Amino acid sequence: MKIYQYKVLTHESISKIEIDFVPNVFFLFISPSFSNPEKFVKSLKKKYPEATIIGCSTAGEIMGDQVLDDTIVLTAVQFEKTKIKSINVDLISNALDSYKTGASISAQLKGDDLRHIFVLSDGLIVNGAELVKGLQSTVEKDVSITGGLAGDGTNFENTFVVHDGEINSNKIVALGLYGKDLKIGFGSKGGWDSFGIERLVTNSKDNVLYELDGKPALELYKSFLGDKAKDLPGSGLLFPLSMRNEDNQTPVVRTILAIDEEKQSLTFAGNIPEGAYVRLMKANIDRIIDGAEQSAMVSKEAGHDSHQLAFLISCVGRRLVMKQLVEEEVEAVNEVFENKIFTTGFYSYGEIAPFDKFSPCSLHNQTMTITTLAE
Repeated sequence: MKIYQYKVLTHESISKIEIDFVPNVFFLFISPSFSNPEKFVKSLKKKYPEATIIGCSTAGEIMGDQVLDDTIVLTAVQFEKTKIKSINVDLISNALDSYKTGASISAQLKGDDLRHIFVLSDGLIVNGAELVKGLQSTVEKDVSITGGLAGDGTNFENTFVVHDGEINSNKIVALGLYGKDLKIGFGSKGGWDSFGIERLVTNSKDNVLYELDGKPALELYKSFLGDKAKDLPGSGLLFPLSMRNEDNQTPVVRTILAIDEEKQSLTFAGNIPEGAYVRLMKANIDRIIDGAEQSAMVSKEAGHDSHQLAFLISCVGRRLVMKQLVEEEVEAVNEVFENKIFTTGFYSYGEIAPFDKFSPCSLHNQTMTITTLAE
């Protein structure tokens, strides 16, 4: 595997990209404030017509030890033994479609030697939990799945994905990786603290929560937030919910995408099923950084200690909490890998990965999810 990275600041940077190998895939993580990213993507496709290009918009770009804004972080890879196949599919705004879309993706990528699916999705209209279920529905259990939901800073207005020379919203792009020579590691850890009493989900539908303990969900949630309630849904990133049910023996974290004052409901990136128990969570910066370090240790172990490229997908909520300390979690990850690995990634609206090699794939919020690749 050969790897090249470049921090794109302007469209003119295309002339400065000189790669001494023939890449077969580019990964692009693009700031929503980068001016006319379509122009750069089309220029890149013209310069490297045979290469696959995938990527998405972000709430911050990651390259090495840096957390960036207003850039495109470009990573070019030549897989020397691993075959790849990319697809993109449309997404319609309902939970059932998210499941069907995931199932369609995995069915199209399915193959005897499929090892891994890396998926990037529109971050606003998708039901990430249903997407993951769909992705798992038509592939063997030994096929690992990781990825994330595109971001839009803290605006929650428009996200997009990249496939070859095109940028589009309301789509999902996925890359299938094939062959026995590919080594994969992954891990996902958080570091947030739960507080308060557990509450029972008494009325919900898919990823929309209507009632907790028989009370309007939004009213109850606002009572916890105090003055920060006026800044919803953005302030909800600082106070996610920890959820456990029969499907999640290990609690997963859910953050808010939208609120509905009329219905007094909260919409999340993943499902909040009736009968589940939830608790409010708050940030602990030291534990958040420790969570990133633990994620790196888990992925390092799962990758058999041979690592060349790592994708770091961390939640926008973590960035909002850590503020100027945000690079510390990225530095903690690189220290685990002894700064001997190429790292890229982005701050997201949701992370897709197993907790570790013994867990099924899940949608997460407020985690640092790491995927390592090597040949």
